[in-house]
Amino acid sequence: MLLVRRNRSPLIVLAVVLVALAGGIWLGGHPQNLPGGVRDVLVDDDRALRAELIETINDNFYRKVDDSTLEDASLKGIVESLGDDFSHYLTPKEASVFRDSVQGEFEGVGMNVEENRRGLAVLRVFDGSPAAGAGIKRDDLIVAVNGRSIAGVNSEVATSRIKGPSGTTVNLDVLDPRTARRRTVKVERRRITVPVADGRIVERGGVKLGLVELASFSNGAHGLLRKRVDAALAKGAQGLVLDLRGNGGGLLTEAVLVSSIFIEDGRIVSVRGRTRPERTENAVGDAIDGDVPVVVLVDGGSASASEIVTGALRDRGRGTIVGTRTFGKGLVQEVADLSNGGVLDLTVANYYLPSGKTIPT
Repeated sequence: MLLVRRNRSPLIVLAVVLVALAGGIWLGGHPQNLPGGVRDVLVDDDRALRAELIETINDNFYRKVDDSTLEDASLKGIVESLGDDFSHYLTPKEASVFRDSVQGEFEGVGMNVEENRRGLAVLRVFDGSPAAGAGIKRDDLIVAVNGRSIAGVNSEVATSRIKGPSGTTVNLDVLDPRTARRRTVKVERRRITVPVADGRIVERGGVKLGLVELASFSNGAHGLLRKRVDAALAKGAQGLVLDLRGNGGGLLTEAVLVSSIFIEDGRIVSVRGRTRPERTENAVGDAIDGDVPVVVLVDGGSASASEIVTGALRDRGRGTIVGTRTFGKGLVQEVADLSNGGVLDLTVANYYLPSGKTIPT
């Protein structure tokens, strides 16, 4: 019998090529898994391609273009490709404004806003602020800054265009949604200290109530709120109303500490992400008397940290919630400082309330 042995070499070669191709595709998306020398070559090639693109634009575009503008646009584009409304690259200038807002101070016109498809919706205008002097009111829409539309621009970038050195001016196009009237106002910027917490005593049916408002969860907000709460109780308040309307959130640590004013112990919130192990934040103790009734006021401007506090008080049976549907932001961002002075504000996890549920986003 004559045996005919098939030549298997072409099949082996084909298999090797396919494996190499698949491996190359995978490693191309995971350069951190490449050997050091190979990784450096490929990363350098990527940088060279970007440099080639920028150089071609500089050499051929019909208008002069600043290199830093192209670089910032490139970095913004990378983050925007994630398709996440809450992740942003902030330029060094925008990052400076962002850091000031977290500390509760900034140079601007004095109002709280939230992102709107047409621009920025005004949630609150601070008493005595330049915005108040210009006649800007709650629910007005800021649709353009210095003649540039801010429709579709994320809130951090839009607000950075409004803010600026004290003594300078900014032109705001303001739309009144009640009358559809649009006007342009010139506003002088000033150094603004955000009135983070406020409080007063109100009487209803002979019952004294402490009305305490929290405007943001900036650094130290819990301490300012606690002073207002203690003052109200010292004046004989028999119950508390915590007003979180228009409070767009802030620091996660402040949400936990504010919740701890009303909840003595146990879970406040859990955080879990794709690359983050679950972390549970518990109340820190020293809460007010658990017999003091608490009502929380919320609206569509109550977001993020406000929703954590609201959800914790509701789920732990410590507060009654009154108002309209909140914003809906069950995500946690981390801020990474970059070597150019900019900032990456990146969504890294979901948060979960004591009930185990998250806020639909």
